[in-house]
Amino acid sequence: MSFPASPAPLDSPLALDARLPVRPAPYECSLPSAGLILVDEINGFCQVQGGALAPQADNAQVTRMVALSDDVARCFSAHARPLLAFIDSHSPGVPEPPYPAHCEQGSGEDELVAELAWLESDPHATLVRKDCINGYIGAIDPASGVNALQEWVGRQRLKTLIVAGICTDICVMDLVLTLLSARNHGLLGEVSDIVVLEPACATYDLSAESVAALGLPAPAIHPQRDAHHIGLYCMASRGAIIASQLRIQA
Repeated sequence: MSFPASPAPLDSPLALDARLPVRPAPYECSLPSAGLILVDEINGFCQVQGGALAPQADNAQVTRMVALSDDVARCFSAHARPLLAFIDSHSPGVPEPPYPAHCEQGSGEDELVAELAWLESDPHATLVRKDCINGYIGAIDPASGVNALQEWVGRQRLKTLIVAGICTDICVMDLVLTLLSARNHGLLGEVSDIVVLEPACATYDLSAESVAALGLPAPAIHPQRDAHHIGLYCMASRGAIIASQLRIQA
Protein backbone atom coordinates (compact mmCIF):
# COMPACT_ATOMS: atom_id res chain seq x y z
CA MET A 1 0.00 0.00 0.00
CA SER A 2 1.40 3.38 -0.98
CA PHE A 3 0.42 6.98 -0.29
CA PRO A 4 -0.12 8.77 -2.59
CA ALA A 5 -0.99 5.88 -4.88
CA SER A 6 0.03 7.90 -7.92
CA PRO A 7 2.46 10.61 -6.80
CA ALA A 8 1.64 13.93 -8.40
CA PRO A 9 3.97 16.50 -6.83
CA LEU A 10 3.22 20.12 -7.46
CA ASP A 11 5.77 22.12 -9.46
CA SER A 12 8.67 23.39 -7.36
CA PRO A 13 10.06 26.89 -7.83
CA LEU A 14 12.99 25.70 -9.97
CA ALA A 15 15.38 28.56 -9.31
CA LEU A 16 14.90 28.19 -5.56
CA ASP A 17 15.30 24.42 -5.73
CA ALA A 18 18.62 24.84 -7.57
CA ARG A 19 19.97 26.86 -4.65
CA LEU A 20 18.20 25.03 -1.84
CA PRO A 21 17.75 21.47 -3.08
CA VAL A 22 15.09 19.19 -1.63
CA ARG A 23 14.88 15.61 -2.87
CA PRO A 24 11.77 13.83 -1.55
CA ALA A 25 11.86 10.06 -1.98
CA PRO A 26 9.51 7.17 -1.21
CA TYR A 27 9.67 6.00 2.40
CA GLU A 28 9.14 2.41 3.51
CA CYS A 29 6.92 2.74 6.58
CA SER A 30 6.70 -0.18 9.02
CA LEU A 31 3.23 0.38 10.42
CA PRO A 32 3.62 -1.58 13.69
CA SER A 33 6.19 0.92 14.99
CA ALA A 34 4.85 4.15 13.43
CA GLY A 35 2.67 6.97 14.69
CA LEU A 36 1.02 9.70 12.62
CA ILE A 37 1.00 13.38 13.61
CA LEU A 38 -1.34 15.79 11.81
CA VAL A 39 -0.66 19.47 12.37
CA ASP A 40 -3.45 22.06 12.43
CA GLU A 41 -5.69 20.77 9.63
CA ILE A 42 -8.49 23.00 10.81
CA ASN A 43 -11.02 25.41 9.33
CA GLY A 44 -8.91 28.49 10.02
CA PHE A 45 -6.13 27.20 7.78
CA CYS A 46 -7.82 24.79 5.36
CA GLN A 47 -11.48 25.63 4.79
CA VAL A 48 -12.08 27.99 1.87
CA GLN A 49 -12.77 31.43 3.38
CA GLY A 50 -12.47 29.83 6.82
CA GLY A 51 -10.29 32.60 8.20
CA ALA A 52 -7.62 35.19 7.47
CA LEU A 53 -4.99 32.51 6.81
CA ALA A 54 -7.30 30.08 5.04
CA PRO A 55 -7.44 29.91 1.24
CA GLN A 56 -9.92 32.42 -0.12
CA ALA A 57 -10.56 30.20 -3.15
CA ASP A 58 -9.92 26.54 -3.96
CA ASN A 59 -6.22 25.86 -3.47
CA ALA A 60 -4.65 22.74 -5.02
CA GLN A 61 -1.89 22.39 -2.42
CA VAL A 62 -4.29 22.58 0.54
CA THR A 63 -6.85 20.29 -1.10
CA ARG A 64 -4.17 17.70 -1.82
CA MET A 65 -2.92 17.87 1.78
CA VAL A 66 -6.32 17.31 3.35
CA ALA A 67 -7.25 14.44 1.02
CA LEU A 68 -3.98 12.61 1.52
CA SER A 69 -3.96 13.22 5.28
CA ASP A 70 -7.43 11.68 5.45
CA ASP A 71 -6.30 8.64 3.44
CA VAL A 72 -3.22 8.04 5.60
CA ALA A 73 -5.11 8.64 8.86
CA ARG A 74 -7.80 6.13 7.86
CA CYS A 75 -5.09 3.59 7.05
CA PHE A 76 -3.47 4.08 10.47
CA SER A 77 -6.82 3.83 12.23
CA ALA A 78 -7.83 0.71 10.31
CA HIS A 79 -4.62 -0.96 11.53
CA ALA A 80 -5.16 0.29 15.10
CA ARG A 81 -2.09 2.52 14.94
CA PRO A 82 -1.88 5.75 16.96
CA LEU A 83 -2.66 9.19 15.55
CA LEU A 84 -2.19 12.59 17.14
CA ALA A 85 -3.85 15.69 15.73
CA PHE A 86 -2.80 19.17 16.79
CA ILE A 87 -5.45 21.90 16.78
CA ASP A 88 -4.31 25.52 16.75
CA SER A 89 -6.53 27.30 19.29
CA HIS A 90 -5.66 30.77 20.59
CA SER A 91 -7.16 32.86 23.36
CA PRO A 92 -9.06 35.81 21.84
CA GLY A 93 -7.13 39.03 21.64
CA VAL A 94 -3.68 37.50 22.11
CA PRO A 95 -1.49 38.88 19.29
CA GLU A 96 0.75 36.63 17.22
CA PRO A 97 2.60 39.03 14.92
CA PRO A 98 3.16 39.25 12.02
CA TYR A 99 0.04 37.18 11.34
CA PRO A 100 -3.54 38.46 11.31
CA ALA A 101 -5.83 37.19 14.06
CA HIS A 102 -6.70 33.55 13.43
CA CYS A 103 -7.94 30.32 15.02
CA GLU A 104 -9.29 32.00 18.15
CA GLN A 105 -11.17 29.83 20.62
CA GLY A 106 -14.88 29.69 19.93
CA SER A 107 -14.54 31.18 16.45
CA GLY A 108 -15.09 27.90 14.60
CA GLU A 109 -11.69 28.34 12.98
CA ASP A 110 -10.12 26.13 15.66
CA GLU A 111 -12.01 22.98 14.65
CA LEU A 112 -10.89 20.12 12.43
CA VAL A 113 -11.93 20.41 8.79
CA ALA A 114 -14.99 18.37 7.89
CA GLU A 115 -12.92 15.68 6.16
CA LEU A 116 -11.04 14.95 9.38
CA ALA A 117 -13.81 15.53 11.93
CA TRP A 118 -14.12 11.76 12.36
CA LEU A 119 -10.89 11.86 14.36
CA GLU A 120 -12.81 13.42 17.25
CA SER A 121 -14.45 10.06 17.99
CA ASP A 122 -11.78 7.70 16.69
CA PRO A 123 -10.42 5.45 19.47
CA HIS A 124 -6.89 5.57 18.04
CA ALA A 125 -6.71 9.37 17.83
CA THR A 126 -5.40 11.82 20.42
CA LEU A 127 -6.34 15.48 19.94
CA VAL A 128 -4.09 18.18 21.38
CA ARG A 129 -5.12 21.84 21.38
CA LYS A 130 -2.20 24.25 21.35
CA ASP A 131 -1.96 28.01 21.75
CA CYS A 132 1.38 28.60 20.06
CA ILE A 133 3.19 27.76 16.83
CA ASN A 134 5.40 25.01 18.24
CA GLY A 135 3.35 21.89 18.97
CA TYR A 136 6.04 20.34 21.17
CA ILE A 137 5.84 23.37 23.46
CA GLY A 138 2.08 23.73 23.06
CA ALA A 139 1.64 20.14 24.27
CA ILE A 140 3.12 21.02 27.68
CA ASP A 141 0.63 21.55 30.50
CA PRO A 142 1.95 24.72 32.21
CA ALA A 143 0.59 23.58 35.57
CA SER A 144 2.03 20.06 35.68
CA GLY A 145 4.83 20.28 33.12
CA VAL A 146 3.54 17.10 31.48
CA ASN A 147 4.09 17.03 27.72
CA ALA A 148 1.15 15.26 26.05
CA LEU A 149 3.11 14.65 22.84
CA GLN A 150 6.12 13.19 24.64
CA GLU A 151 3.84 11.01 26.79
CA TRP A 152 2.03 9.77 23.67
CA VAL A 153 5.29 8.81 21.94
CA GLY A 154 6.53 6.93 25.00
CA ARG A 155 3.22 5.21 25.72
CA GLN A 156 2.96 3.91 22.15
CA ARG A 157 6.63 2.78 21.99
CA LEU A 158 7.03 4.51 18.64
CA LYS A 159 10.12 4.28 16.45
CA THR A 160 8.89 6.35 13.49
CA LEU A 161 6.93 9.59 13.46
CA ILE A 162 5.11 10.52 10.24
CA VAL A 163 4.27 14.24 10.17
CA ALA A 164 1.83 16.05 7.87
CA GLY A 165 -0.16 19.25 7.97
CA ILE A 166 -0.05 23.00 7.73
CA CYS A 167 1.87 25.27 7.59
CA THR A 168 4.95 23.56 6.12
CA ASP A 169 7.28 26.42 7.02
CA ILE A 170 5.70 27.44 10.33
CA CYS A 171 3.87 24.99 12.60
CA VAL A 172 5.04 21.83 10.81
CA MET A 173 8.64 23.04 10.65
CA ASP A 174 8.80 24.23 14.26
CA LEU A 175 7.42 20.91 15.46
CA VAL A 176 9.74 18.80 13.31
CA LEU A 177 12.88 20.75 14.20
CA THR A 178 12.04 20.46 17.91
CA LEU A 179 11.31 16.74 17.55
CA LEU A 180 14.72 16.25 15.94
CA SER A 181 16.44 17.99 18.85
CA ALA A 182 14.32 16.10 21.40
CA ARG A 183 15.22 12.80 19.71
CA ASN A 184 18.91 13.65 19.72
CA HIS A 185 18.65 14.67 23.38
CA GLY A 186 17.14 11.30 24.32
CA LEU A 187 13.65 12.57 25.10
CA LEU A 188 11.74 10.47 22.57
CA GLY A 189 12.58 6.95 23.64
CA GLU A 190 13.03 4.64 20.67
CA VAL A 191 12.19 7.18 17.94
CA SER A 192 14.72 7.12 15.10
CA ASP A 193 13.03 8.42 11.94
CA ILE A 194 11.08 11.66 11.77
CA VAL A 195 9.40 11.73 8.38
CA VAL A 196 7.66 14.63 6.67
CA LEU A 197 5.19 13.50 4.01
CA GLU A 198 5.58 16.32 1.48
CA PRO A 199 2.34 15.83 -0.50
CA ALA A 200 0.41 15.92 2.79
CA CYS A 201 1.84 19.30 3.77
CA ALA A 202 0.78 22.76 2.67
CA THR A 203 1.07 26.39 3.60
CA TYR A 204 -0.89 29.57 2.93
CA ASP A 205 -0.48 32.31 0.34
CA LEU A 206 -0.50 35.98 1.32
CA SER A 207 0.47 38.48 -1.36
CA ALA A 208 2.18 41.82 -0.86
CA GLU A 209 -1.07 43.52 -1.86
CA SER A 210 -3.04 41.63 0.79
CA VAL A 211 -0.44 42.37 3.44
CA ALA A 212 -0.59 46.09 2.63
CA ALA A 213 -4.40 46.06 2.71
CA LEU A 214 -4.38 44.36 6.12
CA GLY A 215 -1.82 46.81 7.47
CA LEU A 216 0.63 44.05 8.33
CA PRO A 217 4.44 44.35 8.32
CA ALA A 218 6.46 43.28 5.29
CA PRO A 219 7.57 39.93 6.83
CA ALA A 220 3.93 38.83 6.64
CA ILE A 221 4.29 38.50 2.84
CA HIS A 222 4.09 34.77 2.23
CA PRO A 223 4.35 33.27 -1.28
CA GLN A 224 2.97 29.76 -0.96
CA ARG A 225 5.32 27.78 -3.21
CA ASP A 226 8.50 29.45 -2.00
CA ALA A 227 7.53 29.18 1.66
CA HIS A 228 6.57 25.50 1.29
CA HIS A 229 9.91 24.74 -0.35
CA ILE A 230 11.93 26.66 2.25
CA GLY A 231 10.17 24.79 5.05
CA LEU A 232 11.02 21.45 3.46
CA TYR A 233 14.62 22.51 2.93
CA CYS A 234 15.07 23.62 6.55
CA MET A 235 13.65 20.35 7.86
CA ALA A 236 15.73 18.24 5.47
CA SER A 237 18.90 20.15 6.32
CA ARG A 238 18.36 19.37 10.02
CA GLY A 239 17.92 15.63 9.47
CA ALA A 240 14.24 15.06 8.77
CA ILE A 241 13.33 12.55 6.08
CA ILE A 242 11.27 14.20 3.33
CA ALA A 243 8.99 11.58 1.78
CA SER A 244 7.36 11.81 -1.62
CA GLN A 245 5.09 8.93 -0.66
CA LEU A 246 4.64 6.31 2.05
CA ARG A 247 4.98 2.65 1.19
CA ILE A 248 3.06 1.03 4.02
CA GLN A 249 4.26 -2.30 5.35
CA ALA A 250 1.52 -3.61 7.62
